[in-house]
Amino acid sequence: MSQSATFTAGCDGVAATGTLYTGTTVEPSLALNPLTPSNLIAAWQQNRWSDGGSQGLNLAASFDGGMTWTLTNAAFSRCTGGNAANGGDYARASDVWLTFSSGAAYALALSFTGGILQPGSSSAMLVARSGDGGMTWSVPTPLIKDGATAFNDKGSITADPNNASYVYAVWDRLTGATGGPSYFAVTADGGSTWQAPRSIYDPGPQNQTLGNQIVVLPVTDVLVNIFTEIDNTGGAGTSQLRAVRSLDHGTTWSAPMTISSLTAVGSTDPHTGAAVRDGSGIPAMSVGPGGVIYVVWQDSRFSGGQRDGIAMSRSSDGGITWSTPVEVNADPSVQAFTPTIHVRADGVIGVTYYDLRNDTSAAALLTDCWLVTSSDGVTFRETHLSGPFDLDLAPNAQGLFLGDYEALTATATAFVPFYVQTDAGTAVASDAFVSFPPASAAGAAAGAGAVVRFEARPAPADATLTPEARRRVSEHLRLVLAQRRGRAG
Repeated sequence: MSQSATFTAGCDGVAATGTLYTGTTVEPSLALNPLTPSNLIAAWQQNRWSDGGSQGLNLAASFDGGMTWTLTNAAFSRCTGGNAANGGDYARASDVWLTFSSGAAYALALSFTGGILQPGSSSAMLVARSGDGGMTWSVPTPLIKDGATAFNDKGSITADPNNASYVYAVWDRLTGATGGPSYFAVTADGGSTWQAPRSIYDPGPQNQTLGNQIVVLPVTDVLVNIFTEIDNTGGAGTSQLRAVRSLDHGTTWSAPMTISSLTAVGSTDPHTGAAVRDGSGIPAMSVGPGGVIYVVWQDSRFSGGQRDGIAMSRSSDGGITWSTPVEVNADPSVQAFTPTIHVRADGVIGVTYYDLRNDTSAAALLTDCWLVTSSDGVTFRETHLSGPFDLDLAPNAQGLFLGDYEALTATATAFVPFYVQTDAGTAVASDAFVSFPPASAAGAAAGAGAVVRFEARPAPADATLTPEARRRVSEHLRLVLAQRRGRAG
């Protein structure tokens, strides 16, 4: 449903670096109004640059359940109306994230000018608020602004479902050549003011966090911030999923708890070896009924380090302890990547991801998007959402790029995926699409008519990675770090 945006030539106000892919949409976000489920807001990056960020962030509002959309925007960069007077005086924008509270919506953006930590560069986390379902947006509020000595990256924003006064933003802040602590900001008055941002977890001077996202437990109002911690002390290159908790709206935070090691090797074109820039460093999470937290991520442990599948773990005690990860993609024989998860109010789990099972032609990188659903986290059924499409026609942003994440929400009875795919033809072009799979947990027939049912798979008993597999994991982590510090998200 993304609509083409023609920005004025030179609207970013700086000399061009890298390649501009006009007509491309990447990295979508989607939020549903809890008071009026027919009201959805979508957002995405429009016109991606090869060396980081996009010309602008587009937003769109729907009031008929996603059947029709009205294109809007906020002043997050110069190409969408940002200037010195309204606080949006930045050349590029990236990493848009949406959330709804009772009566208001919030959009968070990374806005920046120049390369990461380069002389004369700047970056900011900006929040805009909408009180009319996404049709109009406020002047952005800066949560943090930095010059060349630090860079703010990969933010997310979460409204407190138990108290509309509270909204939480979290991101990683790259400090100098190595460090990257988790930063946090909160409003306690519905966005009128924001408390000063601060570090809530620092993994050490050689390490960094990535993919920070807060979930709020129902009733108890416990906050759980889940992230990837990349440990590079001594150049070893390891990562793990971790969580920190707050019982007081983010005033204080617990020591970190480990969810799992993360052993992704990343995705590649099996014909050429070309890198696919996927979501292998970014976990996705959702809270179900009773406060059960689910996390999904890419991981190669199920194939002994040969390829990534989609791992899932859950916590029933507020993020303190976590289940042994299981693999939840339907076809374990092919690369699967960039998972997104949402748990409906009735407890049904939905996970979307891409895989390469239909990639049978060396002339194209044929890719499909899938939804798997489960009512118990054990038995899953699969729905084919889209494809195959040619991933070779995606913009190249240090790898073929649809986004570090996609989006998934749900009404009371139906999932609403929002994902990017490339367009037909031969030119580099992509758009974002909203799908409306069947409302039942069973989903639809996949492929030629058979309903695909499968059970989540544990890692093999001898799942210890070989030295060669560990080397591949470490090499991929170095690539993820290079992507983070080369240019912005």
